[in-house]
Amino acid sequence: MDKIAPNIWFDQNAKQAVELYTSAFEGSRIRSINHYFDGFFPDDMKELSLPDGTVLYVDFKLGDQRFGALNGGPIFHPTPSVSFYVRCSTKEQLSSLWNTLAPGGNVLMELGAYPFSELYGWLNDRYGVSWQLILSPGQHDISPCLMFTGKANGRAEEAMNFYCSLFPDSGIRQLARYEKDRNGEEGNVLHAEFELAGQSFVAMDSDLPHQFGFTEGVSLMVFCKTQGEIDFFWDKLTQNGEEQPCGWLKDQFGVSWQIVPDVMEQLSDETDKERAKRVNHALLKMKK
Repeated sequence: MDKIAPNIWFDQNAKQAVELYTSAFEGSRIRSINHYFDGFFPDDMKELSLPDGTVLYVDFKLGDQRFGALNGGPIFHPTPSVSFYVRCSTKEQLSSLWNTLAPGGNVLMELGAYPFSELYGWLNDRYGVSWQLILSPGQHDISPCLMFTGKANGRAEEAMNFYCSLFPDSGIRQLARYEKDRNGEEGNVLHAEFELAGQSFVAMDSDLPHQFGFTEGVSLMVFCKTQGEIDFFWDKLTQNGEEQPCGWLKDQFGVSWQIVPDVMEQLSDETDKERAKRVNHALLKMKK
């Protein structure tokens, strides 16, 4: 089981998005779907209620990477500050993914040849989720990519070192810096690849005048087996950050995380609605 999984926030179209993604990526599947039900919210939060049977959450895998998709409403949206970096083994595979994800979206970097890759492109799909597709013969995997912009620009290396100090089986595997007279501040991270708990991530700095930064639109869920583990990650990641409801937090760099007990999936199983109702009512009033 993955230790960390990205969670994407949607506005009532999570299932449609996941169906698109699982149709596009080989070896993908929907693991489970949870729904809103009558009594999901406590009485003092009933204004948030949605019709019984509305999709709440989809747990799915694209290849070996686990994801979550939450129908949370219009409050938050994904931004390119967290994109998904897809290494494709063949041009045909890359082109097929591009042709599936691009319609109805917008292109950030045109699909074509670049100094760093024979074939690469960056787009936001129709749901606002950001994807970087790069030709990487012999590889096919997906890595969450963190782009540090605005006030966070220049902190990518600091963030990577901090995250690697928290998780076992972690480390920076590759790091390229901006050089003088290149399109970025000299010494900042141009492109880096690192691992957390054996899982692949990408990071970069950007000093361009982007109109976006990290938001709850994409958060990183950390699955914990014990209360001690929950306390550890919560305490470390909230240092100089911000506690939020329902196990969410923002770290000192602005990245959103969720600290999730492994048993949560079982406790919130909607086949036992009374138990799920008690769990949800308690959780919605908590932070950690």
